[in-house]
Amino acid sequence: MQIWSAEIKELERLYDSIKGQSPELEKELERLIRTDDENIVLVYARRCLEVIVTDLCECELKRPRKTEPLQGIIDKLNREEKIPSHIFASMQSLNSQSTFGSHPKEFNPRQVKPVLNNLTTIIEWYLKYKNTQTIDKANAEETKYESKEPIDTREGIQKSKKKMILLLAGILVALVIIIAVLFLIDIIPSGKHTKELEKSIAVLPFENLSSDEEQAWFSDGITDVVISQLSKISDLRVLGRTSTLKYKEQEEKKSITEIGEELGINFIIEGTVQRQGNKMRISVQLIRTINEDHLWSEIYDREYQDIFIIQSEIAQLIADELKVIVTPEEKRLIEKTPTTSLTAYDFFQRGREEYWKYWSDNDYREALERAEDLYHEALRYDSTFAQAYTGLAWIYWDKHYWETFFSESFMDSVMILTDIALSNDDQLSEAYTIRGRYYYQMGKPEKAIEEYDKAIKLNPNDWIAYSEKGGLYSNYDLVKSIDSYNKAISLNRGEQLPELLRELSYQYLEAGLLEYYKNYLQKAFKLKGDSLDYYTCFECIEYHHSNFATAIEYNKKRFTADSSNADILFYSGKYCSYIGQYKEALKYFKKALENSKTLSYEKIFSLYLVGWAYWQNGYKEEAEYYFNKQIDYCNKLNELGRVLGDPYNKFYDLAAVYAFRGERDKAYNYLRIFNKRQMVQQSWVIEINNNPLFNSIRNEPEFQQIVRDIEAKYQAEHERVRKWLEEQGRL
Repeated sequence: MQIWSAEIKELERLYDSIKGQSPELEKELERLIRTDDENIVLVYARRCLEVIVTDLCECELKRPRKTEPLQGIIDKLNREEKIPSHIFASMQSLNSQSTFGSHPKEFNPRQVKPVLNNLTTIIEWYLKYKNTQTIDKANAEETKYESKEPIDTREGIQKSKKKMILLLAGILVALVIIIAVLFLIDIIPSGKHTKELEKSIAVLPFENLSSDEEQAWFSDGITDVVISQLSKISDLRVLGRTSTLKYKEQEEKKSITEIGEELGINFIIEGTVQRQGNKMRISVQLIRTINEDHLWSEIYDREYQDIFIIQSEIAQLIADELKVIVTPEEKRLIEKTPTTSLTAYDFFQRGREEYWKYWSDNDYREALERAEDLYHEALRYDSTFAQAYTGLAWIYWDKHYWETFFSESFMDSVMILTDIALSNDDQLSEAYTIRGRYYYQMGKPEKAIEEYDKAIKLNPNDWIAYSEKGGLYSNYDLVKSIDSYNKAISLNRGEQLPELLRELSYQYLEAGLLEYYKNYLQKAFKLKGDSLDYYTCFECIEYHHSNFATAIEYNKKRFTADSSNADILFYSGKYCSYIGQYKEALKYFKKALENSKTLSYEKIFSLYLVGWAYWQNGYKEEAEYYFNKQIDYCNKLNELGRVLGDPYNKFYDLAAVYAFRGERDKAYNYLRIFNKRQMVQQSWVIEINNNPLFNSIRNEPEFQQIVRDIEAKYQAEHERVRKWLEEQGRL
């Protein structure tokens, strides 16, 4: 016999007394007392409560409950004093303790007895409430039909007819107005199917309610994991963590509706976290942004050892509330436990928080070092913790990229770390994302795309993978590049958004669509308010019209805004070279090299122009140094199969140096390789037509044919992008 058999008998007595009075309550109560499954007792107890609270919502609050959370209605009934205080306490207790009844792993037999006792108290009160309501209604009806004087029946009938006609007319007019309004606000569209809100969601940083401020990393970790879990669901559009960081410590708190409009999403999750030793309380709410309706909420008072169960449950309950399709594979990924050691998990979350600090400020090297140490600590407690290995791979990339770029072992450690990670968990999207980056740098674009696609399959909301695909495709397929950047932008509304918009705008520029370029760069400028973006826009437009002198003027303004930017100086030097201002060119190049303390893209691919500027100014020895340095860089890239930006850049640079030196055979050999590229951006048309190092062979038939080929490939890509935009309805 169960320890709560007496409580079941009491409910059986109540069940006999309510027959015919409340069909819905009778049905759920019958299921409760008939089940042999102790766990399911809690489920039906909660359903009984839902029936009662729903009825009270309609009768006392005068509105339908719809999807409003149970706790929200109970709170409102209490605030408006519609229920006695002891019934409010019983409802709260029942709601809290019966929540986990549908999850066998979390079932605790001690929950059953207090739940049933509270249910008995609530039902007994509810029956008295219903009886009182029935008596009051009957009295009201009797009063309504009492009359002190006789009624003229014929006059009454005529009045009734007039009233009925007026009533029907009023109802008809009201229906017409309601339907018209619904059509206008697109709730009832004119098509066959009802239009639903896009299932787009953002998770606001969970608030740390712990007395210990150092526990802030824990609340941030909860935020991060909830985002990560939801991101695995392909039927949801989930914004990345950086999209909501700005709302963590905002001076003037914005409303949910305002945040929804800013982020372009329809649903918000917000919550609080409190941790004291091994105890924790996590409160979560799901809110519709358009009207701030609270769709779902839950409070978890649990032991810390339940953290993984809670995090996966939150994601699945939210998906269920939004009627989102969760595939069996996605469910399996959400429920996966990352580590068996809670201590390792703590160190990992603290390390991840430090890495986020570095992510926000790349000059914050101390945070990167701390993250590395904390990841190592996590592995000391669990040597199979896959995410910790992936975290170390990202740190290694950030710390050692340029110093190992020309080495044979470039980023080998990244591959070793991700290999270990994937050997412990082969469904870790972050590991595949960084491997995609590695393969692209190693000159294996097909393999890189394969890795990125694996990452996106496991995390359909991986904006980093989409962004990096956009960068890769920018050298092979501008349509796919634009499409990938658009997807990344749809998933990121954080501090990276201006940069993503700039990258997208540049793809349009390379396709020869200047209006699109200006449009997206203007959006980036509005977000960041950076005058550098403003002048960059005009500089690039002038460059793409071959107005190099005007481009230099805009670069001067850019340099005023950012005097430490070596790349701006390199570009000014290049533009001066194209219009024969070799003295000015040398000044810009010298200053750029002084400002550029480390290796960079421009430092690798602009050195032959530095050599040209020295040569024109009579410094032959210095010129040869830079020509040889350029050849050395390009040959190393070839030997190692390394790619930096455009995979054909190295061949173009070698051709330019050999053309200037008069070594025509070598120059044409590299130009032919360069001409094998299938897709050409507009900038290459400008480069090959204006580069002074090709002047010695510019009028030769083969060079002229290569130029025509390059121009034709650009025109073909321009037309392809234009046609695609037209098909998309965006042109």
